[in-house]
Amino acid sequence: MSGKDISRAVIRRLPRYFRYLGELKDEGVEKISSQDLSEMMHVTASQIRQDLNNFGGFGQQGYGYNVSYLYDEIGKILGLYKEHNLILVGAGNLGHALAGYMNFEKRGFYIRGIFDLNPELLGSKIRDIPIMDMKDMPEFVKENDIDIAVIAIPKAAAVSVARTLVNCGIKGIWNFSHVDLEVPPSVMVESVHLSESLMRLSYNLNNYEGNK
Repeated sequence: MSGKDISRAVIRRLPRYFRYLGELKDEGVEKISSQDLSEMMHVTASQIRQDLNNFGGFGQQGYGYNVSYLYDEIGKILGLYKEHNLILVGAGNLGHALAGYMNFEKRGFYIRGIFDLNPELLGSKIRDIPIMDMKDMPEFVKENDIDIAVIAIPKAAAVSVARTLVNCGIKGIWNFSHVDLEVPPSVMVESVHLSESLMRLSYNLNNYEGNK
């Protein structure tokens, strides 16, 4: 890549490529053309080639893509062969569901600690991970080499919590609170706004129904 800027649209598609290639790999498929991958993913073959050319191409004329090799290379690009230590901030319904999602470990993301302010939750466990008091979070982050924090708390508290996390040395925040966080450029934030996703679905349904 040699420092080349990659568009966010390309980056958003990479996990999808990885998922489809993983399914093909599990099915024993050894090679696939951009055209066949296009039909599976509903992305044009030229778009696939253009996306992958940002990282070196990986295909061979007349052969297509080696599924196992491309899967591994995209995994490396996504940083999935490194181990990431996470904490979860917020042990409510959403936090509980996120902590129970087993697929994180398969991708190298390990939840090392869970934090909440609710005294009734402190000391209880989710998947054998104890829920700790938020006041203990800064020391825990520093002592356990935590690089990613998952924020699943109301937006009123999210801004101050994010500020604390940045001061502790957190490198990335996966933000499920309904607020846009302002952090230094050195801290990466990926925000997941569930209501926005639902509204996009509503828009698509509304336009489909209007065109019938």
